[in-house]
Amino acid sequence: MKRALFNPLDLKKWFVVGFTAFLSGLTDFGGGGGSGRNRSSDIDWEDVLYFPERATEWLADNPFWATIIAVAAVFFVVLIVLVTWWSSRGKFMFLDNVVHDRSRVAAPWNEYRSEGNSLFFWSLSLGVIVMVMTIAYIVECFISLRALYESGEGTHALIIPVILMALGLAAVMLVYGFVEMLLYDFVVPIMYRNRITTPNAIQQFLPLLFSQFFYFLGYGLFTLFVFIIIFFGIIVAGFATCCVGFLLLALPYINAVVLLPVLYTMRAFNVEFLEQFGNEYHIFPRDMSALTGTGPTIEQQQP
Repeated sequence: MKRALFNPLDLKKWFVVGFTAFLSGLTDFGGGGGSGRNRSSDIDWEDVLYFPERATEWLADNPFWATIIAVAAVFFVVLIVLVTWWSSRGKFMFLDNVVHDRSRVAAPWNEYRSEGNSLFFWSLSLGVIVMVMTIAYIVECFISLRALYESGEGTHALIIPVILMALGLAAVMLVYGFVEMLLYDFVVPIMYRNRITTPNAIQQFLPLLFSQFFYFLGYGLFTLFVFIIIFFGIIVAGFATCCVGFLLLALPYINAVVLLPVLYTMRAFNVEFLEQFGNEYHIFPRDMSALTGTGPTIEQQQP
C-alpha cells in the first residue's frame, strides 16, 4: 500500500483506484441508528404486536400513500439489484488494481464481465435467501410473542423471549457476514486468478475451508477487530477535525478516496492470507521485482 499510494503520491491514481474501491464496497457496509429509548416501560406492546393489522387498515384508508410506498419499494428493489451488479464488477476492478499496482477502470470492467456477472448472480441469490430466512424467523418470533402476550402472562414475560430472539437474529447476521466475507475475500480472488465462475471457485475453495477452518475463523475475528479499531479511529479523527472528517466520510465515493489506504491494505491482506496455502492460490505477480525494481523472482529463490 505504501509503495502503491505514497511512493510517489499521485492524486489522480488515488481518485481512479478509489473509484474502483467505492464500487467494490457498495454492498459491504451498512449502518443504522436508534433514538436511545430502550426502556421496556416505553414500549407499547399492543402497538408493536398488532402493527400488521393497523398498518393494513391505514394503507386501505390512504390509497395515495399506499401507492407511493409501493412505488418506492419497487424503486428500492431495482436500486439494490443495480448496486449489487455494480459492486460485483467493482470487486474485480479493485482487486486487479491492487494486484498489479495500477489504476484502471474501463479495462477491468470489460475484461472481468463474465466473472462479475457470475458473482452478481450468486451475491443476489445469497442475499435473497438470507432475507427470506430472516423474514421467516421474524414472523415466527412475532407470532410466538403475540401468543404469549394474549395468554395473559403480562408484558414482563416478554422481555426474556425478546432478548433471546434478538440474539438469534444477531447469530443469523453473524453467520451471513462470515459467509459473505469468505465469498468476497477468498472466492473472488480464486475467480480472478483462474478466470472461472463463482460455482467453480466455491468448489475449489471449500476443501481448503474445511481443512483450515479455524484459520479462516481466526481471520474473520481478526478483521472484525481491525474494523472496530478503524471505526473508533474514524470517530476520533472526526471529532479532532471539528466534524469535517465526518462530512467527508458521509460523501459517497469521497469516503472511499479518503479511506483508500485502509481499503487497499485490507484487499492486499486477504489476498496474501490466501496465498499462504499454496502456489495454486498465488495471485500477486510471481516476479515481484517487476513491482519493487529489485530482488530475484520467487522461482529463482526456490531450489
